[in-house]
Order: sequence, then C-alpha cells, then structure tokens
Amino acid sequence: MQYLDRHLNELSIDEAYDLETASTEDPTAPTGKLNAANLHKYLQKVLYKRRSDFDPLWNQILVAGFDAASKPFLASVDLRGTAFTSPSLATGFGAALAQPIMRNYAATEEDAARLTRKEAVKVVQECMKVLYYRDARSLDKYSIAVVTKAGVELKENEQLERQSWAFAERIKGYGTQTV
Repeated sequence: MQYLDRHLNELSIDEAYDLETASTEDPTAPTGKLNAANLHKYLQKVLYKRRSDFDPLWNQILVAGFDAASKPFLASVDLRGTAFTSPSLATGFGAALAQPIMRNYAATEEDAARLTRKEAVKVVQECMKVLYYRDARSLDKYSIAVVTKAGVELKENEQLERQSWAFAERIKGYGTQTV
C-alpha cells in the first residue's frame, strides 16, 4: 500500500499543478478531474502493469465515490488488474460471507439507490456480525466509511452490540471439549 499511497500522492500533485497551469494559460481548455471512475481505471492500469511485469501488488482495492456525472460509483480492482463494478462489494472473507447478505438488500443499482443511509449502515452491521461469528479470532470492532457528495465520514472503533462467545461453552464435542 505504501507504493500506491506515494504513487497516488504524486498523481494528485501533478493533477493539481496541471489544472492550475491549464486554467492560467487557456481558461476555455477542458479540465480533467480525478474522480472515482478515473481513479479506478488508473489503478486497474497500474495493477495490470505490475502483474505483467511479474511484480504484482498483492491488494484488492475498492474504490467508492462519484463519477464525472456525479453519480455514485463503486468498483473493485485486484492484483491482476481485473476490474468490475457492482451495487455492493466486499473483499477478503467478506466477499464470500457478506456479499450474499448485501445482495439481498441491493441486488441491482436501483435497489442500492433506494437504500437510505441508515438502512445501508444496518446492512453493514449485519454483515460484520456474521463475519465476527465466522472467525473466532476476530475482534468485535471495525471501521465504517460513508461516502457522500459532501465528503467521506469515517467512524473508527465501531463495536458490534451484544455480541458474545458465551454460548460456546455449551457446545459439546467441538475442539478440546469432551462429551
């Protein structure tokens, strides 16, 4: 991630300089803006090139934001440069376990557009609960980010409510317990 962080910082500096130069030289010239769709396409090219050079970046990246038409944009790109968009996305363990839950609520772009912020956060909390119970070594804390036109709201150290492994003591015949 450090490579991508440095690379994207350089890109934003270059873009800011290019926009400033373009606006002073020719005010009628079109100005390109780095939006979520452009960033996703750029990351796809970077990751594909690294894969082709046999030096992949072992990341799967989700890009959320708005495209040039100010429509919501959510897409994924992986270490091979494979890219796709979907109304709901997850990485890692969540791609297998949380994605089916999210598809129940947002199977299409229209379904996703009808979700309120509160409903969407509740779906993510439900997914985090499932993920917590499927991985015994996980913590019940997580971070959640909400992307709006006003910006990104990041909440860290969110905690699942009323979650406990106390019921596990009653399970017999699993692990080191004997019947």
